[in-house]
Amino acid sequence: MKPQFFIAALFAVSLYAMYYLYSPFLLVILIAGLLAISTSNIQNFLEYYLKNRLFAALVSSLLLAVLFFAPLGYFLTTLTIKLNTLSSETLDQVIVTIREFVANPPSYLLFLKPYLLDGVKDLDINSLTSNALSIAGHIGAFSAGFLKNAFLVIIFYFFALYNGSVMIDFLKRIVQMSVEESTLLARELSDVMSVVFYSIITTAMFEGILFGAAISYMGYNGLLFGIMYGFASLIPVVGGILMWLPFMIYEFSIGNSVNAIFIAVYSIVMISIIADTFIKPVIIKKINQRLLNEDDTKMNELVIFFAIIAGLTSFGFWGMILGPAITAFFFTILKLFEARSKECLDKNINI
Repeated sequence: MKPQFFIAALFAVSLYAMYYLYSPFLLVILIAGLLAISTSNIQNFLEYYLKNRLFAALVSSLLLAVLFFAPLGYFLTTLTIKLNTLSSETLDQVIVTIREFVANPPSYLLFLKPYLLDGVKDLDINSLTSNALSIAGHIGAFSAGFLKNAFLVIIFYFFALYNGSVMIDFLKRIVQMSVEESTLLARELSDVMSVVFYSIITTAMFEGILFGAAISYMGYNGLLFGIMYGFASLIPVVGGILMWLPFMIYEFSIGNSVNAIFIAVYSIVMISIIADTFIKPVIIKKINQRLLNEDDTKMNELVIFFAIIAGLTSFGFWGMILGPAITAFFFTILKLFEARSKECLDKNINI
């Protein structure tokens, strides 16, 4: 056997062994790598001022944990505790309140009474209690899994930042691509992922603050529900409705019609129309302009927006990172094909 064939066989065996060994962590490693690419400019900034790559990677990892994962962890932990402490008496009172509201709705909702009666006639405290306990169990299991994955993402994110430049240089040496092509691929992916990451964080915080302020005015936990709305806003079309509709129904059920109308109108007009429809694309555009140089080829804001939606639809929560990354990688490969085709055409013309 020729030496090169033997080495290739060893490489194939070792590659399969590495896949088998790290397959439970592949998604976590991929997410951590993409997040490291997204925030590489922060790492470079911290390295410049701290003069130490290790300290810069530690600070970047701490920032990611505080800004991205801590709010989600707080939300999931709080929700799990609340659901696990929910008593059957509380659920019974909820059913009584709903039935009283349906039996005597406000005058402007009388036309909905027949439909509401059909909806609540089969409500049963036992089934509601069992469903609530089942939901609490699922959320508790999801919370534990999410916190475990978040911790692993932070660990791999730190190592990606600390050893990122070494790994990139190594990949450039072994991949059969020119320096210009590998640089283009790395730059395009980094640019798009940076725009996506900062856009997600900025818009989620902006809309969460708007909703949290309104909920705080009504006497609820503005921090908790602001975080919930911020991440719910990532769900296309129905994300905001999932948050403000239950508040509107509850406020109607206890007789606070003014609060119910306020939260519905405020959420639709201020957040869904003004913030989400008009301000959110502007935020993406401004971040796109600030992060990329004038001579860079920017990915259209609408392409980024639909890549996020497609990612969330296909991959769930982590799709907001994977969707734009896959899209950016695809368009960059097309650019490389275009450049090589143009080079081959120029050579044929010269011949």
